[in-house]
Amino acid sequence: MEIHQSAVILLLLLCVSFSTHAQPDNIKPRYQKFLDQHFGPDMTEQRCNSEMNSRNRDITGTDGGCKDVNTFIQANSKDIRKVCGAGGTPQGGNLFKSNQPFPVITCKLPNGRPPRCDYGKGKKSTRYIVLGCAEGWPVHYDEGKLNL
Repeated sequence: MEIHQSAVILLLLLCVSFSTHAQPDNIKPRYQKFLDQHFGPDMTEQRCNSEMNSRNRDITGTDGGCKDVNTFIQANSKDIRKVCGAGGTPQGGNLFKSNQPFPVITCKLPNGRPPRCDYGKGKKSTRYIVLGCAEGWPVHYDEGKLNL
C-alpha cells in the first residue's frame, strides 16, 4: 500500500484547520461555566425554579446563596459564540454586544433564601445580549447591560 504525497498534505491541512479552531485549554472551564449558567435553548418561563435549583452549584449569588437574577439564552451555542466575533460589536474591554436580538428567559428571585430559592415564573423577552469574551469564546453574561 502506497501513501501519496497529496494525501499526506491533505491530512496535515485538516489537522491544522481543526487545531486553529479548537478551544484553548485555559478557556474550557470558563466557557463550560458560562454554558451551565446561561445556555437554555429549551428553557421556558415555567422552568425557572427547577432550572435555577438544579443548576445551583453553577448559579449562586455573591454570598453563596440564591442568585437574584439569572438569564438563559434561548439559542444554539454556535449563534451565541458568534457574538464574540463577527456577530457582535465591541463595547470596550472584553465585552461584545450582539448584532441581533436573542430570545431570553430571565429568572428573578422575588423572595426566599437558601436552602429554598423560589423564583416563580420567569419572563420571556427578546433583546440584544452583552457577553464577556476570552479568545473568541463567551465566558460571561453581563446582566447589568440590558439592551432592548
